Amino acid sequence: MTTTAAINDLFRLDGKVAIVTGASSGLGVAFAQAFAEAGADVVLGARRVEKLADTAALVEAAGRKALAVATDVADPDSCQALVDAAMSTFGRVDVLINNAGIGTAVPATRETPEQFRDVIDVNLNGCYWMAQSCGRAMGAGSSIINISSVLGITTAGLPQAAYAASKAGLIGLTRDLAQQWTGRKGIRVNAIAPGFFTSEMTDQYPEGYLESQMHRNPMGRKGDPRELAATAVFLASDAAGYITGQTLPVDGGMTIA
Repeated sequence: MTTTAAINDLFRLDGKVAIVTGASSGLGVAFAQAFAEAGADVVLGARRVEKLADTAALVEAAGRKALAVATDVADPDSCQALVDAAMSTFGRVDVLINNAGIGTAVPATRETPEQFRDVIDVNLNGCYWMAQSCGRAMGAGSSIINISSVLGITTAGLPQAAYAASKAGLIGLTRDLAQQWTGRKGIRVNAIAPGFFTSEMTDQYPEGYLESQMHRNPMGRKGDPRELAATAVFLASDAAGYITGQTLPVDGGMTIA
């Protein structure tokens, strides 16, 4: 893309419509608020639809429109229904933030098939179903951002085989969808690999665990959700118009330590 727009304008998302899954809590809320502040209307998906009202209020406080839709990303029909609702209300989908995810910490010799499949169904399969539904509706210039994890690249001392496998698989999925869709459809597909950010998921970690991992982090601190959300806004915007198929760690340097 060649443009004469001012640099600051390249980061704006005015007139765009973004879908954020897992938008009922934690990082999903930060993504939704940031995209609204950047100028996008936001479609909010989550299983706990009753918790989306607070996120919708943040979007509207930023001057943008919000649409909340009950969504189970493990169900392909539910994913399609979310995209259909976005198209019916706004007439377009420009950005997908594939954020919905769950995690477990079960020793590999004791993890049941059901526990493993549940994580894969949401974290990997769910991202594919959402991308597939959005890919049918998106036009050229659109962007898909998969929220992977540094645990798809490295380990962190907890027994998280299902979670790590799902997030590593998401990195491979990102590369393949970029290869399929960027040239043919004009849809860029990238991933973010967050390090340690305070969220509903990390609240389940053993007491003191996050602090015990800070020695692996050159910055010596947990990330602020706004830092992660700003990265997503960048990847969704024209400022990242020549970036596709990449996984960007946002981890304070954890993956280089």
